[in-house]
Formats: sequence, structure tokens, C-alpha cells
Amino acid sequence: MYNEEFKDRIKEDLKKSLSSHRYTHVLGVAAAARELADRYGCDADTAEVTGLLHDAAQQLPLVVEDNKELRTFLRNSLSGDYKKSFPVLPAPILANGGLLHGYAAVTIAKERYGITDPALLGAVAHHTTGAEQMSTLEKIIFLADYIEVNRDFDGVADLRQAARRDLDEAVLLGYDSTIRHLLDQGKPIFVGTVVNRNAQIDVVRAADGKA
Repeated sequence: MYNEEFKDRIKEDLKKSLSSHRYTHVLGVAAAARELADRYGCDADTAEVTGLLHDAAQQLPLVVEDNKELRTFLRNSLSGDYKKSFPVLPAPILANGGLLHGYAAVTIAKERYGITDPALLGAVAHHTTGAEQMSTLEKIIFLADYIEVNRDFDGVADLRQAARRDLDEAVLLGYDSTIRHLLDQGKPIFVGTVVNRNAQIDVVRAADGKA
């Protein structure tokens, strides 16, 4: 569905809008997403494109400087299946560019590249916060963002090993890593992250026959 020419177009656009460090990260996520897709039976090209787009809005002035303007931007552009899935963004997301950029990237995917696949758009939107119910593609992008080759933080090696072993267990470890980091930094935790982590615990327990 997504050929090399299409991917190259995205990459050229990202080179112009992202710092070299962020662009390197995006390429790493795309590669990790493709590898995880091959491992867990997801379309590799779709996963790669999703990885490329996940941070497309990360460094837009709209995200980092003026959330009010971004709210208008999103309200005017979200439509169709995506709007039905995500009609209202919670206030904590609107107030935090770190959480908001995934949702803003959905608009870029739709308007700039004509992407309408709800699964891809949902994976872009949820790559930071996760979701209570996650598709395989959502889990892949959520996890690829942690384990791409350029990441270097305490516990990343364990996450990479878990990703090779069990996708759901690795996603749960990803939530744990985020929450632990926020606690260590004394930063607020988006309540949705806790809710989504708890839902993932249920998924892991059900797979283990412990539900």
C-alpha cells in the first residue's frame, strides 16, 4: 500500500521540519516498527510509515508554543472515522505538547498525505499515551518509540529483550518505564496512562490464564 516513493516523500518533509536528532529518532522508530511488524504479523510497510509519522508534529510551533491555536487547528481538521473515535481530547492532553503531538500528527497524516486508515491514525495518536484497547499496530508503534536503536536509558535493554519475547509484556514494561521516569522527575502523570496500564495488565493476565 505504501511504496518507497511515498516513504521518501515523508522523509524529505521530516528533514525540513525536525531537528537532526529528532529525525534520526524517527528513522529508528520506523525501522524498529518494521522489525516488530515482521515478528508479530502486522503489515511492515504500514508500520514503517506509522513510525515515520508518529513525531511529525513534535517540533511544530503550534505544539510547543501555542496550544490554543492548535486546538483550533485540530477542531477544524479532524473529521470522518478519526473524529468518531476521538471526538474530544481531554484537557490534560491539550495542555501538554508532549502528549498532544501525536494527535496533531494525525492531522498531518490526513491532510498532507491523504491517509485515512483508522488503524494507522490511531497508532500515531496513541504512541505516547497508549490506549485502553490497543491494536497490534498501536502496540508496535508505542513500543518502537521506546526501543529504537538510538534510545539509551536505564531499562531499555530489558525492554528490547521483552519486545523480542512477548509484545504485550513489553508494552506493559513500557508503561512502567514511563511512570517510573515521571515519578523520579517529580512530574505529573496523565491519569489516562495509569488507566491504560491497568488495562494492559488485564491483557497480560488473560494471556497467562490468570484473569
